[in-house]
Amino acid sequence: MRDRILRELSRIEGQQNVRGLLAIESGSRAWGFASPDSDYDVRFIYVHERDWYLSVFEGHDVIEEMLPDRLDFSGWDLRKTLRLFSKCNLALNEWIGSPVIYSEAGAFRSQLSQLIPQYFNPIAAIHHYRSMGERALKENLVDDRIGIKRLFYVLRPLLACRWIQATSAQPPTEFTKLVKAAWVTTEEKDWIAALLDQKGNTVEAQPVILDRFSAERIQSELDRYKSAAELVKAPARPDAAELDRIFRLWVDRK
Repeated sequence: MRDRILRELSRIEGQQNVRGLLAIESGSRAWGFASPDSDYDVRFIYVHERDWYLSVFEGHDVIEEMLPDRLDFSGWDLRKTLRLFSKCNLALNEWIGSPVIYSEAGAFRSQLSQLIPQYFNPIAAIHHYRSMGERALKENLVDDRIGIKRLFYVLRPLLACRWIQATSAQPPTEFTKLVKAAWVTTEEKDWIAALLDQKGNTVEAQPVILDRFSAERIQSELDRYKSAAELVKAPARPDAAELDRIFRLWVDRK
């Protein structure tokens, strides 16, 4: 499948006349809890030739393709990417930290990775992950049962909030790193390990039991993160000059 993905990326670059800067896996395969029927969520960042950016009107800055074999491709233009990066886009930060890398140009990924601490907004990040976890719990828990994939969509944001409160830093993309943190109890780690083992051998919609006590405890913790401004400090506003430098560097590079 990796070879197939690389071929499709090369085809897209040729058809769209762009250069790829980074291509990674996102979603459950990057987080580390994919099911046998999980999609391949390929995300990539690309750059146009210089003249494309010297137009009176801005061009379309997203490339999306859904292909057979559960292949989902979505890419962002470099300028769009850097604008979102400056606003602490959590999905983008997770792309940069993905453990599954299909291709990367030079030091592009490391350049952005080194800048994440400057642009990371812990208050906005807690609100982002809290709302994700709360929505997944509210929309999928019915009569003490929830699809196993959806349960991980509750647990991962919850542990991300804990990470941010403890470190004021971007949580790791990999779920296992979130689970290994000191603020996750042994009981929680054992429960999650059993769930991971089960998820790796069943379809994503397989329901599991989440008893009322556990659900209420999760909801209570999520509610506490509504007061994010009381838990972490607001960040300083960074200078965008470094992002301008990166933009010009990769537009001009052949």
